[in-house]
Amino acid sequence: MKPTAVKISFKEQMHRAREDAIIRTVNVLLAQKGFEAMTVDEVAATVGIAKASLYKHFPSKEDLAAAAMVQVMHRAQDYIATLSTTDAPLDNLRSVVRWTMELKLAGQMPSLPSQNSTLRAVLMANKDYMDGLMEVSDVLGGWIEAAQSQGKVNKQVPAIAILYTLFARACDPVLEFLKMGGMYDDAQIINLVMATCFDGLNAR
Repeated sequence: MKPTAVKISFKEQMHRAREDAIIRTVNVLLAQKGFEAMTVDEVAATVGIAKASLYKHFPSKEDLAAAAMVQVMHRAQDYIATLSTTDAPLDNLRSVVRWTMELKLAGQMPSLPSQNSTLRAVLMANKDYMDGLMEVSDVLGGWIEAAQSQGKVNKQVPAIAILYTLFARACDPVLEFLKMGGMYDDAQIINLVMATCFDGLNAR
């Protein structure tokens, strides 16, 4: 017997569509200017709704940003789930880093909050975000350790340091600097940063 599909009311569909539009806008603004420079007025104006209506969905600027960060974390989990468990751990690490940089160059990767940002505390208290972060960290950490055991990644560097280095590629300013220079297209920029990240700077 097939489960009965739950019909969503038109009002609820509109509510979800508006929230999706808000989160997409916040994502872009966070990528362009970061949390501190983004304003609620700017979000409302870009979406085309009153600020009072915006607050019905998200009661604060921190809640707005947290929703966008949670969405990106879910996208990361979904992307990782598409990777084959039979592929080489280092290949999967490369795939994830390339994916994050593609999002960054496309303006879809929110900038991480600074140490003293109020957003950081909100994210630390957000169960969805923290659960996603732990899951992603566990998977990447497992691949890093496996790659080290295979001699593909430097065993002298702690896995946690490598993990944070890979996370940092999601907000790497080098990507924007190279793009502003106008000498390389996005694919070339990603290949250049991938080379410095995974191969290092020593002459081969």
